[in-house]
Amino acid sequence: MGWQAALRLEYDLAEGRTRGHSEHSGPLRVLKALYPEGDAVCHHVLVHPPSGLVGGDGIGIRLTLGAGSHAVLTTPGATRFYRSLGDEATQTVDARVAAGARLEWLPLENLIYSGALAVNRQRFELEPGAAMLGWDLLGLGLPASDAPFVAGRVRQRIEVAGLWLDAASIAADDLLLLDSPAGLAGRRALATLWCAWGAAPDGDVVNLLLDSAREQFARLEVTQPGRVLAGVTQVHPQLLLVRAMADRIEPLLDLLRGVRREWRGLAWGRPAVEPRVWGT
Repeated sequence: MGWQAALRLEYDLAEGRTRGHSEHSGPLRVLKALYPEGDAVCHHVLVHPPSGLVGGDGIGIRLTLGAGSHAVLTTPGATRFYRSLGDEATQTVDARVAAGARLEWLPLENLIYSGALAVNRQRFELEPGAAMLGWDLLGLGLPASDAPFVAGRVRQRIEVAGLWLDAASIAADDLLLLDSPAGLAGRRALATLWCAWGAAPDGDVVNLLLDSAREQFARLEVTQPGRVLAGVTQVHPQLLLVRAMADRIEPLLDLLRGVRREWRGLAWGRPAVEPRVWGT
């Protein structure tokens, strides 16, 4: 049956303070609430002590944000999907964000070891007046350890209900997808960042966000030419999407952190405060 873990988090706003309430089973929990930017925004670090999943393991996270609350969630390190003997390892996230609430879903990368059978599913539902920033980073194999992704598969599904659905299956033997110029062109690190609203935002704000992301892409191309391939698109009146590819996770994480810092200020008027666990 594998090792199953579940975490339920509920946030509410009371007297100007976002409060987080949690219930957990198995090896998955949250550190105490941190408030580096004052009472209005609750920062939580999700901790999975085994630090990885093997075949048959499962992680399930359910988030509910009440009206007016603001939660920032991240992890202290990568989630590792190890080699499987036949069963899939599954990670699921289900979030509901009420009117006036803001969610920032910012976990560090998912690393898919060669031979892994990984499933990563995420679903976010936004009420009118809600908003979120989210990202997903995926590393295939361990290039720094000379351990390429030569066996296994990852199935991924990311959904913002009613706005956007991204579903993919990447198999190690699908070289047409992995190596073709029309596919990943040999790159093994992928990143997605989205900004979504429960109702259509002001068009001027959207244009500011698009211009900001493109300026960061241009600066990156000057300082590190050819290292990262990135683009930004308004795929729905209520959703902006950044997609990027590289040989390694590190430049993608740096890029997403930069875009998130800019977008947070432009879209929400919030300062560029990052979770403490990221360090410098």
